[in-house]
Amino acid sequence: MAATDKLFAGSIPEIYDRFLVPLIFEPYARDLADRVAQAAPKTVLEIAAGTGVVTRAMAARLPADARLTVTDLNQPMLDHAKARQPDERIEWKQADALALPFADASFDAVVCQFGVMFFPDKVQGYREARRVLKPGGRYLLNVWDRISENEFADVVTQALATVFPGDPPRFLARTPHGYHDTDQIRRELNEAGFANVSIETVSHRSKAPSPRDPAIAYCQGGPLRNEIEARGTGRLEEATNRAAEAVAQRFGNGPVDSRIQAFVITAIR
Repeated sequence: MAATDKLFAGSIPEIYDRFLVPLIFEPYARDLADRVAQAAPKTVLEIAAGTGVVTRAMAARLPADARLTVTDLNQPMLDHAKARQPDERIEWKQADALALPFADASFDAVVCQFGVMFFPDKVQGYREARRVLKPGGRYLLNVWDRISENEFADVVTQALATVFPGDPPRFLARTPHGYHDTDQIRRELNEAGFANVSIETVSHRSKAPSPRDPAIAYCQGGPLRNEIEARGTGRLEEATNRAAEAVAQRFGNGPVDSRIQAFVITAIR
């Protein structure tokens, strides 16, 4: 993983929340929040919350006496999430998923949407989630399937390879879509101490009003932007335009619609 893969700062949080969240994260946030609510937890820890799409979905579904502790490694993302969801039930805290600042057996549920792919040591991240769970508590998480099953991301990655043929940016394939081996995921959860693990494939449709929206979402709303800008001053707009052209060529010039696919995982302590 490149050093910039975990950097969400500057204008990225706002663009991420405006473009990338509705494009790919909202349907999975609703799905994950529904699963959390079914377990009726009183105390929930969210790891790698980003700009809070799952936080908002859980807050809408959990009862008034539930308490949420919401964390992220990147303070700018957490600040953006907090500004969007003022709620006395929520405690906001910057935290490293590999060294959670909470006591053993503190939470009924731990939730992590599309975050574990960024963990430099995934088994350690799983161990920490298990450590802070109460006996019988649930760890609910999801990860993206391979990039070929997520069409906008795949098209954008291929388009950027034509802009930077000598050194194509590979963030999307390497990190968000780089942890899709379900046997490996199950094995690493088992190694961390989770014996009861279920993995479900969940597909949705990714929709946007124009081809430029997915291009902005991916090229400017996440760490892929850092890779593009590192390849030359002023190349971000060129890269975004090329990505938009490629999305239009594949999906049309009007509203666009593509397949997204992920794995939803439940592990019980």
